[in-house]
Amino acid sequence: MTGVILLILLGILLFLIEFLIIPGITIAGIGGLILTGAGIYLAYENFGPRTGLYVLIGTLFASLIILGFSLRAKTWKKAMLNTNIDGKVSENPAEGTINPGDKGITVTRLAPMGRVKVNGIILEGKSVAGYLTPKTDIEVIKLVGSQVIVKPVK
Repeated sequence: MTGVILLILLGILLFLIEFLIIPGITIAGIGGLILTGAGIYLAYENFGPRTGLYVLIGTLFASLIILGFSLRAKTWKKAMLNTNIDGKVSENPAEGTINPGDKGITVTRLAPMGRVKVNGIILEGKSVAGYLTPKTDIEVIKLVGSQVIVKPVK
């Protein structure tokens, strides 16, 4: 009887590993199924149908109780990916400090988008005149969110 109980407990343990740690159909799940099934089969074979039925029902209840306790123990919190996003969108650094008509310089190539520096602030810029090379003098036409629309100064 000790062998039957040991097989069933190892099977349940492998099921828990499959369910909580390595999800999917893996060797742990298949091994758990084989060990639990072998334990129940041996109980029917060696101890008769009545004892086999008790072992089957006991295995089902034990599996449900152990699974319930493992889920109540916040095992999922430790094993799951946290889906809460605590980040915030940064404030627009250009708001109130950059106005249409301000002068600046391109930091990277604008093709037609790139980085520009206006009033000491580096931010995303878009050229209305096509491609601009780095260190080209520019003038701000308008602000759209955290992006500035620029044109080259001639």
